Amino acid sequence: MKGLFISFEGIDGSGKSTQIDLLAKYLIKEKKPIVKTEEPGGTKGSNEIRKILLRENNFHWSVETETLLFMAARVDHVEKVIKPAIKDNKIVLCDRFMDSTIVYQGMRSAKAKKLSLNLFELIAINPDITFLIDMDPKIALNRALNRATEEDRFENYGINFQNELRKNFLDIANKQRERIKVIDGDQSPENIAAQIIESVNNLIP
Repeated sequence: MKGLFISFEGIDGSGKSTQIDLLAKYLIKEKKPIVKTEEPGGTKGSNEIRKILLRENNFHWSVETETLLFMAARVDHVEKVIKPAIKDNKIVLCDRFMDSTIVYQGMRSAKAKKLSLNLFELIAINPDITFLIDMDPKIALNRALNRATEEDRFENYGINFQNELRKNFLDIANKQRERIKVIDGDQSPENIAAQIIESVNNLIP
């Protein structure tokens, strides 16, 4: 089979990780080779950058510096994990990718958005399909804040920030409908998973 690159996007607490796990379980059952990964992260170097970026008390970076760090982590991740897996005909399931940088950093700084798009040329790879799990920001934020994790920096920006994130994700989805499939996240996890599995099966020979 041909390798596939699938990314998952959404506001904090939208259920991306749950859906990645459900899809991975299904693909393994179907004996499809997969690589499950995340951003920022996926490699030793990228994971170190993740620790720097997502700490709750880390507010001293400029948005442009954040963007450079995210993109540095992404280049390492793509070259060492994503591209080799696709070349090896595996299905890559990635928790966040380029859309998140455009939204989280780009909506706070036009310069950061331009910077991320210019640096994207270093990566030269797009997901075959992106699932944007869209849901009520208030419900998603409550879910995110109840998780036991130290990576709650962006969640702590509050509901207005989450509303703006959602708007920006949907704006990108409307402009890239061929790649991005919007899924209603206010359904049961099983219903969401069924829709995702159906879309993925349409891409697998």
